[in-house]
Amino acid sequence: MLAGRLNVATTTFRVEEVPTPDAGPGQVRLAVAAAGVCLSDVHLIEGMLKPPYLRGDSVTLGHEVAGVIDQIGDGVAGLRVGQRVLLQAGEERGGTVLTRGVDYDGGWAEFAVAAADTVVPLPDALPFEQACFIPDAVSTPWSAIVSTAKAQPGKAAGVWGIGGLGAHAVQLLRLIGAAPIIAVDPLEAARARALNFGADVALDPADPGFAAAMSAATRGRGLSTAFDFAGVPAVREQAALSLGVGGKLVLVGLADQPLHVSNGTLFSYLRQQLLGHYGSAPVDVTDLVSLYELGQIEFSRSVSKVMPLAEAAEAVRMLAAKDGNPIRIVLKP
Repeated sequence: MLAGRLNVATTTFRVEEVPTPDAGPGQVRLAVAAAGVCLSDVHLIEGMLKPPYLRGDSVTLGHEVAGVIDQIGDGVAGLRVGQRVLLQAGEERGGTVLTRGVDYDGGWAEFAVAAADTVVPLPDALPFEQACFIPDAVSTPWSAIVSTAKAQPGKAAGVWGIGGLGAHAVQLLRLIGAAPIIAVDPLEAARARALNFGADVALDPADPGFAAAMSAATRGRGLSTAFDFAGVPAVREQAALSLGVGGKLVLVGLADQPLHVSNGTLFSYLRQQLLGHYGSAPVDVTDLVSLYELGQIEFSRSVSKVMPLAEAAEAVRMLAAKDGNPIRIVLKP
């Protein structure tokens, strides 16, 4: 079968022929129908992100995966061949949480093997191209909002970086009733997208009047919660300065650079908080599928482009370069 493989030792990525896997005990095999391309995949290919638990030097990328079960291993109950499903972005083994497409082979392939307890059934009305990126692109901001930040209705929220995760964060903050929602991005097209997804205000971080505009939008109170989806030190400092009393800055975007708070005394005096966030829990994915079934959220606007698996390298380039300002590029075997 075809698979998008990364050699982490040499940071060499290519789509190549590899043996088709079989489902072992407690596993299912998925005929992959769609797989999302995430900025984490870009970070892996660039070498900024290193797989902590990978055995060997090579891995099939792809942690956002949906498709149809085509093989069931021994000991698996409650699932059937032909069933439409998506896969959780990781699994627990021996008390350690491993990430699909990072620590073990993922879904940039024609077939993918997964532990049965990481399989989430899909409603027939949810297209594979929209379902595949719920784990991570939607579940990560959802978990950051409701679990880490504990954002509240009627409280001001800021979102820095309106890309794959940030655009969904705006949509999800609107769902829980946060207000006002202030989106921040240097790209005009991204700011327009934020307004379309439910932001009340969209600001350019380089605007000399940024601080005044943020103050006006929050009526001088500052932000209750601020989310960094960009992973850029300057973004984090600007977001911290935008917080109000007791405000929380949640770091979701990955960065390998030092974190700087310009006025530590004021940060402490205002009882502000700095919180790290990574990934989501399995229940976040199932909750989001339920919210889709209930008509509370939809993802059709999130699919920026569908490309063949053979063009995975080009999809990575487009995302890294923000070519076309994509939310999610989806690979289709």
